[in-house]
Order: sequence, then C-alpha cells, then structure tokens
Amino acid sequence: MTEKKKVVALLSGGLDSQLAVRMMQEQGFDVSAVAIKTPFCDFDCGRGCGFEIRERADDLNVNLKTVYLGDEYIEMLKHPKHGTGAGFNPCIDCRAMMFDAAKKHMKEIGAEFVISGEVLGQRPMSQHGPALRTIEKESGLVGKIVRPLSAALLPSTDPERDGLIKRENLGMIRGRTRRNQLRMAKEYGIENPPNAGGGCLLTDPQFGSKARDLFEHTETPTINDIDLLKVGRHFRLDGHTKLIVGRNKDENEIIDALALKDDILLEARDHMGPISILRGKTAGEHTDLASSVTLRYSDAPEGQEGVVKVRGADPGEITTERAGEQSYAGLRIQA
Repeated sequence: MTEKKKVVALLSGGLDSQLAVRMMQEQGFDVSAVAIKTPFCDFDCGRGCGFEIRERADDLNVNLKTVYLGDEYIEMLKHPKHGTGAGFNPCIDCRAMMFDAAKKHMKEIGAEFVISGEVLGQRPMSQHGPALRTIEKESGLVGKIVRPLSAALLPSTDPERDGLIKRENLGMIRGRTRRNQLRMAKEYGIENPPNAGGGCLLTDPQFGSKARDLFEHTETPTINDIDLLKVGRHFRLDGHTKLIVGRNKDENEIIDALALKDDILLEARDHMGPISILRGKTAGEHTDLASSVTLRYSDAPEGQEGVVKVRGADPGEITTERAGEQSYAGLRIQA
C-alpha cells in the first residue's frame, strides 16, 4: 500500500481551516495540524476565538501541535516590517511567523507543503494577492503554500506543478460571503460551523489603541503588561505611568493577581467599587488623582468625601472626593 503524502495545516479552529483540511483529506493526503497561540490570540482565553480547537482537531482526525509565539511576537510587534491595520494588528508579519512555524513542522515530519483556510479577498490587510505573496516570501515558503478554498484563483504552486494536486480539485471562493463555505460544511458533515470572526484582540480598535499606547511608552512590554491590557479602563497619566480601573469583580481579581511589587493598588474602603492599579516609575505622583477616579467608579455618593485604601510600597489611606469627569476624561485611552 502506498504511504499517503503528508501536509501540514495551519488550523485556527474556524470553518475555513476545517474545510481546507477536509479538501486535502478527500484528495488522499495525511494532514497534520499546527495551531498558533500568541499573547493576543490564545484559543484558551475563553473568548471563543479558538472554537474548541482540540475538539475540532479530533473531529477532523488530525494530529495537533500547538506553537506559542511569545517574546518573539512582542519583538516583531515593536517594529512590524509590513505595518499594522486599523487596530494594532500586524497581519502580514503575524501570518508570516505562523507559516514559519508550520514550515518547521513540515520539515520535522517530512510533509510536502503547507495549507491554510485563507480566502482571497476575505480580509483586507492579509488576504489580497500581493499580501499572500509577501507572506510566502517572508516565511520562506514560496510555492509551498496551498490555500485550497481559493487556490484555483491563485497562481499555481509547487504541489500542482509536481502533480500532487490538480486545479480542478481546488476551490474558487473569493470575498467575505460564507455561502459557499456553509454549503461545503454541510457536504462534509461539519456540524455547528463556527461563526465568522477573528480571535485576535489586536484587530479590535479599542484594544488596539491600548496596545499602541503600551508599545509607544514601554521599550519592551512583558506578558504581564499585555495581560493587563485585556481588563479595565485605561488612562495615560504621563509618559511613564498608567492607571487601570477594574470594571467588575472578575477584572478586580485579575488586576489584583497581576500587580507587581512596584505597582500601587487602590480601592474604596467603605463602598463597592473597582480595584485600580497605578503602573509606572512616576506612579507615586498620581495617587491623589487615581484615588479620586477610583472613588468615582465606586458606589460612593456624589458630594461626599470617601476613603481610598492604598496598597504597595507606601500603603495607607487617602481621603478624597469623587473625581469630576472633566478631570480625567481626556486621559482615557480609546480608539
């Protein structure tokens, strides 16, 4: 019996990548999957962006390897070669890193090429023709990436020229409509296909503004800094220091857990409300403002003074009034 040719799939867990796997399996390939996690796109984050990726891999009957791009991703984001999108999303550089990880796995297992569920014209920054070619070049995979859903609309690849795949078996899907994919999902027996939508936080304009601010004011952000971006209302107080104010009990607990030894934590003593955190080398200069803002977002009544507990290097209590919106609104980081 002839051994099946191997291919590596970049598996996001979304419908398109599942369909790409099914198309290659239907053509007799042994498909292995690679799933990429970053500090901004983590399929275990609870936001639904991974669509239960391990279960999807099991449904597809493929081996799954997960690759985490951490510090190297942060380094890339400091100066993305191909720029960012409407948020703070470096889609071309990001995709190139993902394909580079897939290339390494391809070499490890002796696979012939890499596939992905990308659809021509579906995403404005990274899925038009020139961007797809740039991604291939940057990842060192020119001619080795097959995008089965749209491949009949794209230039031929090495597997096609070598006779491993045939153009008549490749798709001609273009643009953002999902009609064809939903029809294919039914044909392949993919039940409960996930809704469209990317899981990357950097594509969200509000989150992107906070990320951009962090990278503009911090030489090398840490994973802790990035985790803090995911919660609270963010205020830029000066070139060195930020204030983050929790929005609910869960966020308060996360802020408390992420606090470092040089951070200052604030919380209304006698009223339900947020935990706030001051982070930066001038944090001590802003405790009065941060206390009044913390009190503003608590249940403390207007026009009355309240006490805010301060935790950190110089613990204590500050008696203050609720901040008026005009005193802090201009400091809010927002899209």
